[in-house]
Amino acid sequence: REIDVSFLKKRGIEPDLEYIRAITPLGFKKAVDYTRERYSLTESAESIMQELHLMAFEAYEKEISLKPFAKEYLYKLKKQNIKLGVATALSHNFIEAVLNKNDLSCIFDTITSVNEVERAKAHPDIYLLAAKKMNKKPQDCIVFEDIAIAIKGAKTGGFQTCGVLDEHSEYEWADIKKLSDFYIS
Repeated sequence: REIDVSFLKKRGIEPDLEYIRAITPLGFKKAVDYTRERYSLTESAESIMQELHLMAFEAYEKEISLKPFAKEYLYKLKKQNIKLGVATALSHNFIEAVLNKNDLSCIFDTITSVNEVERAKAHPDIYLLAAKKMNKKPQDCIVFEDIAIAIKGAKTGGFQTCGVLDEHSEYEWADIKKLSDFYIS
């Protein structure tokens, strides 16, 4: 979120909550396309992606940390031989950077990006692909999500959902709690 805001502020644009909500479930390329169209940016998609990529990669490699107790919880699940997968709007190089930074690169059985599916997290595609990679049925999985539209997408695919409070989605916490089978703060 901060990277998108910083990128647009350099161009004299103050993004609103509607913009943040719109790009959050999108993959990198789709978010750039949306941003270019919404703000009538004349820069090429490639140059915008390159600038955002550099800004984001540095943040994911050096700054992004885990939510409290996430690492301990993931290792506890892994010790119980529970398969773990990542389904993310991030591209593989970003998620690998943050997993390496936080000593989690070896814990996940699969990493799935929205870049591998046609539709964003508002639809079940990414979760279905992640489950397929782990040889699991949707009803045998729990999807942890911190945005309401992604919880809707997962539920549409038949997944159990756990809403996760996040500072960037506090504005929709009531919706997240209502939509989720479980929720944690």
